[in-house]
Order: sequence, then C-alpha cells, then structure tokens
Amino acid sequence: MAVSMSRRSNPEGRMALLDHFKELRNRLFKSAIAVVVGTAVGFIVYQPMLAALIKPIRDLNENEGRQATLNFDGVASSFDLMIQVSVFLGLLVASPVWLYQLWAFIVPGLHKKERRLALSFVAAAVPLFIGGVLLAWLVLPNAVRVLTDFTPSGGSNFISAQVYLSFVLRLLLAFGIAFLLPVVLFGLNLAGIIKGKQLVKSWRITVFLVCLFAAMAAPGADAMSMFYLAGPMLLLFFGAIGLCLLNDRRRERRAVKRAAETEATADIGTPGTELGNL
Repeated sequence: MAVSMSRRSNPEGRMALLDHFKELRNRLFKSAIAVVVGTAVGFIVYQPMLAALIKPIRDLNENEGRQATLNFDGVASSFDLMIQVSVFLGLLVASPVWLYQLWAFIVPGLHKKERRLALSFVAAAVPLFIGGVLLAWLVLPNAVRVLTDFTPSGGSNFISAQVYLSFVLRLLLAFGIAFLLPVVLFGLNLAGIIKGKQLVKSWRITVFLVCLFAAMAAPGADAMSMFYLAGPMLLLFFGAIGLCLLNDRRRERRAVKRAAETEATADIGTPGTELGNL
C-alpha cells in the first residue's frame, strides 16, 4: 500500500542523488550475494566442469595424434584455477539475478509502457548471455585445434594450466558479454540517450567496431572464432537498431498526440466561475 501511494505521489519515480547511490548499493549487494551463492555451486561442480574444459586438449592426443599436456607450474596453481572457474560459474549461475538488478536500477526512470517493454527485454538478456557462452563453448575445440596447428612438426604442446584456463574463460565471457551489448543499446534508447536514426547513420562505424571487438575478444590467431562472434553480434545489433527505430516512432506519435491535446485544451476558454475563484 505504501509503495502504491508513493508511486501515485511520485509517478515519474524521481529520486535525489543520495537515494540513487543507496539504490545502486542495494542492487550491487544483492548481485554480490547471488554471485557468492553461485560460486558455492561452482565449487561443487568444479571437477566435472574442469574435465569438460580440458577435453579439447585430450582430443588433440586421442584424435589428432599430437602430444599436448596441461601443466600446473606452481604449488597453488590448482587452487587458483579452482577459484577462477568457480567464480566464472557463479557469474553464470547468478546471471538472472545480476541482470535483473542492473535493469531494475534503470527501470524506475522509465515511463510505464517503456518499463513493461524494458522488463520484457530483460527476459531476453539472460538467454542471450547464456547463448553467447554456449556459442563460445562450441567454438572452443576448433579454436584450440587451429591455434595448436601452428606447432612445428615433431614439436609438443606443454600448455600452462593458468594460461589455458584464462584463455577459455576470457573467450566464454567475451561471447556472453558481446551478446548483451544489443540489450544495453536498446536500454539506452529507452532512456532517451540515443536514437535509432543516429545508429542507422553510423552503421558503418558500428560494423567496424563489432568486427574490431570480435577480433580482440577472440584470442589468438583463429579467424573462424572471430567470424563466429561477429556474425551473431551484427544480427543482434541490427535487430536492436530496428527496435530502437520502432520505439522512436512510437515516442514521436505520443509526443504529437500530447501536443494536439494541449493545443485543443488551450483553445477552450476558462469559465467565468473559475476566473471568479481565482
């Protein structure tokens, strides 16, 4: 009831700067708790997850007939890798929570209709993030095979576990975050920061930046992983641009309707009784 009365007395959801910081703190705290719980789950499933991550190296020995081993070059290396993998799994498991908290921090500044549209798009953010991670998982064996193909004939691959796991986790996170960028783009449009026409005019720069990001995010010299990342990103970006254009058109129609109603109201004279009251 108190929330309903607060919303009616403050329909635009305006808050002071200090209140914004408090809201941000609460959202970050909830996200951190979710990540910690997810990390605990990551510790439980660490062993089977690690076996799946190093499978591409085992396949090099079994299917390619090459010598490749994963080396732990420090006393605490195994423990450090367990922490890294568990935190990554925590981020993945807690993604519905921290993505919701991110958007819940933005949503109060939007109008009612925009808020519903934003929440529906939040529902797309989680599968997009997980879909990006899954796509990277499919790309991983090919990336490992192509990169190790540069080993000279007769040579062996003694791969540091720290370097390999950093490579794998960076690849998975890069794909997941890349698939979230169109969602952020549409969110900025809902907030009125950017417009669809601006994005259409700069489509060449967008394509260049997407390809540049894909080239930097896909580690090593594997060109195929770059194309695997750039292709879906471009489709998602242009889909987000289309949604931005539709939202801009809807916003313009609403502004025209509001202006027409204001003009019609201005043409109506003020009754004498109201003038007397004034």
